[in-house]
Amino acid sequence: MKFVTPISFLLLLIPALSSSQFGNILLTHRKISPKQEAITSYAVIIDAGSTGSRVHVFHFDHNLDLLRIGKDREFRKRVTPGLSSYANVPKQAAESLIPLLETAENVVPEDLQPRTPLKLGATAGLRLLDGNAAENILQAVREMFNNRSTLNVQSDAVTIIDGTQEGSYLWLAVNYLLGKLGEEFPNTVGVVDLGGGSVQMTYAVSRNTAENAPKVPDGQDPYMKKLIAKGKDYDLYVHSYLHFGREAARAEILKVTDGSANPCILAGFRATYTYAGAEYAVYPLISGSSYEKCREIVLEALKLNAPCPHQNCTFGGIWDGGRGSGQRTIYATSSFFYLTRDVGVFDAKAENAVIRTADFEIAAKRACGLTYEEAKTAYPLVIEERIPYACMDLSYMYALLVDGFGLDHWQEITVADKILYQDALVDTAWPLGTAIEAISAMPKFERLMYFI
Repeated sequence: MKFVTPISFLLLLIPALSSSQFGNILLTHRKISPKQEAITSYAVIIDAGSTGSRVHVFHFDHNLDLLRIGKDREFRKRVTPGLSSYANVPKQAAESLIPLLETAENVVPEDLQPRTPLKLGATAGLRLLDGNAAENILQAVREMFNNRSTLNVQSDAVTIIDGTQEGSYLWLAVNYLLGKLGEEFPNTVGVVDLGGGSVQMTYAVSRNTAENAPKVPDGQDPYMKKLIAKGKDYDLYVHSYLHFGREAARAEILKVTDGSANPCILAGFRATYTYAGAEYAVYPLISGSSYEKCREIVLEALKLNAPCPHQNCTFGGIWDGGRGSGQRTIYATSSFFYLTRDVGVFDAKAENAVIRTADFEIAAKRACGLTYEEAKTAYPLVIEERIPYACMDLSYMYALLVDGFGLDHWQEITVADKILYQDALVDTAWPLGTAIEAISAMPKFERLMYFI
């Protein structure tokens, strides 16, 4: 007699009793009939970030294991700038995505396109726009998708995902790729993601910590999310810090000096920095940049001394989640990876690397000791427009990890752009979690994902 092995993930999202749309997730095994074994599915997810938009195309088998797309296990393509750059011209914002949409449709087999979900999640860049600008852009994108796309576009396909969704989906994606789902929570990894407009910290905590988590005011996202994965219950601490992404933090740091010379700016550079519609004067001290003086400004911008109603806090009055064993192993993604790679902290060809938090400070001290012209020579991999902020960005990242999130100066962390999954590298990004949700909701999977 032939037996079928347990082969399918079940992803169950249950909305939290708050404004957060993410809710609870259930991921577990289910049996399928032999007739279903040939099922494969695609998902097309667009990450509309603050500095650019990237399309991810995933191909899953009936187990929700990733299959190859060519030589890789995902397809991706990016365009710049981000949708928020088109605040006053929403139609142009939508049109900027057409190359991504057309490329994705060339990847997905034509006969599967009507059943392939297409989703766009906008992140911090749109969250920061004033008035109706964000909704006008989203509506233009919805109309473009409906008029042009051959993919499956549902009514909720185009949204702004809140920061807790972003962090929770990323935690799910990273632990999925590492094969950690189903293990005890201390064996999972925490994830800290530094985007352009916000930074997210997510890690699993004990049940006791979760039950005693502080309540938040109505209208704010709760600190805890419930995840049941492969027979294990996980309580996730997740918080998104708006205004503390890489580009947003520059504005906060420049606000501290309020038009005066800033010690985080490299000597020989003078310009205006624009973020979220506001302009800031950018010029150095006569003596040039200084790590010690820059660090003082950065710590003030972090709002470490903001009033906090809880016993233990990170910064800005936010509860720290207890800093338990689920935070023992940290994967740092997005800007944490790109900048340390580009300034030579590790091999530029590596897709991930184990470094120490101290390496951020070492790199910051080096950058702050350079002039603008010297930095252009020292950092050939850094995009020219980012070179003047090398001292500022590295100083901020070190302070964020050590002073903000409480990591030890010598703690080892993994900075990662991609993770090896089976025999191919896959992006460490939240769209993978969204893709699993989207595929699980398709009718041929007998409504494996549902809201209660």
